[in-house]
Amino acid sequence: MPVDPAVGLVLPKAEHRLPEVTLSAEETEAVLAGPDVTTALGLRDRAILEILYPTAIRRAELIGLKIWDIDHARGTVFVRQGKGAKNHHVPIGSRALLWVARYSDLVRPKLVVNETDVLFLSASGGPLCADWLSRTAKAYIAAGAPEKRGSCHLFRHTAATLMLEGGADIRYVSEMLGHAKLETTALYTRVSIAKLRAVHPATHPAGNDASGAEVSLLRSTSGLPKSS
Repeated sequence: MPVDPAVGLVLPKAEHRLPEVTLSAEETEAVLAGPDVTTALGLRDRAILEILYPTAIRRAELIGLKIWDIDHARGTVFVRQGKGAKNHHVPIGSRALLWVARYSDLVRPKLVVNETDVLFLSASGGPLCADWLSRTAKAYIAAGAPEKRGSCHLFRHTAATLMLEGGADIRYVSEMLGHAKLETTALYTRVSIAKLRAVHPATHPAGNDASGAEVSLLRSTSGLPKSS
């Protein structure tokens, strides 16, 4: 064709949604403390949550973990066939490794029915169900952080945001999350506003603490009659 009929078309911009909510470090600790670790399944659940938090792996990636994917010596987790069919290693903290080791030693042998190399097993001895994992994570989050709503992916959002607020280079966070493009990870920099909160009171006229006169004025309004 001598002329491209689509040359004048304006394509819509791709939508980039920010994570609606993340957990604080304190809220996450409360969620992790939710499972009853005096029971076998509670100990398993604690190990699951302890992996989701530091590694930021996806729900399907956790379900697919094999027993040898946890490298205790190097402190890493091998994520096989993640999003985009990519394999990669992610770091895991020493505390999480301790919980996984305890689950592997005390609980998993009791759950195994048929020979399997899957790390986390259901009460019936098979692989975990994705819907069950989402419901379970949601329940623990609701109990530990009642004001927040989310499931497995909330740990991923939280890990990325807290690492960026802690000063981690966005390139390393992107590598840990397994993002193909750095722009995808850059969304989390818009959620992490720790630096913005720090500079706000120093630069914005309304960002400073209330003066003594303002505090007195606010207290004097406590006795105002209700409006009709």
